Amino acid sequence: MINYILKRLFYSVVTIWVVITLTFFLMHKIPGGPFDAEKKLPPQVQANLEAKFGLNKPLGEQYTTYLKNVVLHGDLGPSMRYEGKSVNDVIGYSFPATAKLGLCSVGFALIVGLYMGITAALHQGKWQDNLCMVIATFGVTVPSFVMATFFIYFFAVYLGWFPAVGFDGPENLVLPAVALGGYATAFIARLSRSSLLEVVRQDYIKVAKAKGLAKAKVIYKHALKNSLIPIITYLGPLLAGVLTGSFVIETLFGIPGLGREFVQSIGNRDYTTTLGVTIFYSTLLVGCNLLVDLLYVTIDPRIKLES
Repeated sequence: MINYILKRLFYSVVTIWVVITLTFFLMHKIPGGPFDAEKKLPPQVQANLEAKFGLNKPLGEQYTTYLKNVVLHGDLGPSMRYEGKSVNDVIGYSFPATAKLGLCSVGFALIVGLYMGITAALHQGKWQDNLCMVIATFGVTVPSFVMATFFIYFFAVYLGWFPAVGFDGPENLVLPAVALGGYATAFIARLSRSSLLEVVRQDYIKVAKAKGLAKAKVIYKHALKNSLIPIITYLGPLLAGVLTGSFVIETLFGIPGLGREFVQSIGNRDYTTTLGVTIFYSTLLVGCNLLVDLLYVTIDPRIKLES
């Protein structure tokens, strides 16, 4: 186990380094710069700004300096658009909102998705199965921004049950969390249904039934646990994705999250913010995938982690 974790940590570091390198050089190859505007800056002002952020140095030197600051100090650099703020500050004040929204979204997707999938599998071919799969198909095919727009109009404007925008309390999380988690809920429902149906056909489930064990005990103690493997696999990238934020959902509901900052930094050619958020996202994704691999052993002891 220790050897496996160390090996994965090594590969994780290499992966993040590749992401940093590719993003750094690609950002500098894109036409335009962080100080370009409709009204061109005077040459001296442009030169002073580039000197302030080290953009006047050779690209290789900029890369070496940036990599050293990240590795040794965890410093993602100053923001080129927010005066007096670092990229660490931008992530620090925008990520908590995204994290709350993301965790609520994942929780909703897991609870509702698993319930729908299990219900559909236990009532295969019946009206419960058909209803759950129709809802799941709807959730997969309808984009999140369409769902969010409908929620705002119907539940916020027409019925007045929830606030349309803002991030002041728990009630503000309901609509965006459901809209953001709609696709994941539908995907988990379909995945858990097919996985549970496959597991209940296994020989050991038939033996358990033959021994006279109650149906509920066979399903929830034996079949359900082993059917969760595909769900755990999907949970890693899902968790990293929603924790990094959704620009569309955050914009529609007025949530000051990390997704909005990331997209704005790309449009503004804010190199350091784009690069810093990319590193943050990559680290989350790699960490979540490593956590998923370790959860495999907990869920199913038959799985062995090979070093």
